[in-house]
Amino acid sequence: MAERPITHNSGGLEDMQMGFERQRTAIANAQTFLFTPGNRPERFAKARESGADVVILDLEDAVPPGAKDMARQAVAASLTPDHPVAVRINPADTAWFDDDLALCRQPGIAAIVFPKAELGPGLQQCAGIAPVIALIETATGVEQIAQIARLPHVARLGLGAVDLALDLDITGSDRMFDPIRLAMTVASRAADIAAPVEGVTTDFRNADVVAADTQHARSCGFTAKLCIHPAQITPVKTALMPSAERIALAQRICAADNAAGGAAVSLDGQMIDRPIVARAHRLLATVTGR
Repeated sequence: MAERPITHNSGGLEDMQMGFERQRTAIANAQTFLFTPGNRPERFAKARESGADVVILDLEDAVPPGAKDMARQAVAASLTPDHPVAVRINPADTAWFDDDLALCRQPGIAAIVFPKAELGPGLQQCAGIAPVIALIETATGVEQIAQIARLPHVARLGLGAVDLALDLDITGSDRMFDPIRLAMTVASRAADIAAPVEGVTTDFRNADVVAADTQHARSCGFTAKLCIHPAQITPVKTALMPSAERIALAQRICAADNAAGGAAVSLDGQMIDRPIVARAHRLLATVTGR
């Protein structure tokens, strides 16, 4: 199966930039990212129908070395601008990187998922092709989090806890990565990009574990999660949704703030600090989409 030739948007540079920004907004707003092996084209349609916000066709970890070219061809044959997907390419120091990057120049690519992200020519070569989700998976990447987040073509940071644990030779709970999670959240906020994406939960059969991992990530400032099975999508979205109690309290705080007309806010006999008021307004804006 031959790969499709690289094409360019005939609408010119302005149309390309508008398309890039639409893709970047979609990636920024996404909560669930579903990995699908690039060498399993029979799963592509099911992945698109899974309810995931973004489907990631994976050319890296899910594909053995001998199947890399076949997987790339299968992904290329499936691409359509009507249903854009993200593609996780192989690392910049591999023999497959250049061909993977050429694939990402074709129509139908929503984002490039860049593994083992570190400053260097590999990550820089993605500029202008598609928004990048930079996976922090190495010690060097951790050291460079703030700089990576400020690259203009990086739309979000993602935590690759499994690979990071291997690189650091850490065998304990991934809660040990909470300082790194906080650093990613701070770097994302300072760079004015969307909040980071939590890594995978390998136990895809246990919805409670998936939900607990998602809630923990949310407590660290993350607002999305990588999934490896469609069964994880609903637990992730449910865990990211504020509880009815939190929404009700936020509504009361916002109502009290509106009634105060800019004066100090009190509720149930207690003064409410301005950051609490701002958080309540932000929560309701998230829930209502405004």
